Amino acid sequence: MKKILAALALLSLITACSPEVGSEAWCKKMDQKPKGEWTANEAADYAKHCVF
Repeated sequence: MKKILAALALLSLITACSPEVGSEAWCKKMDQKPKGEWTANEAADYAKHCVF
């Protein structure tokens, strides 16, 4: 039971630190990430939310 709670706590910490896709913070984060490391989904989301 303790392992499950620890895993859930870790997961919530990881997801809480990531900016929401499409937010200004996310767009800035993507601007700093090398384009070669973007996934297809990230590129599509960037075009949808940050360019247009």
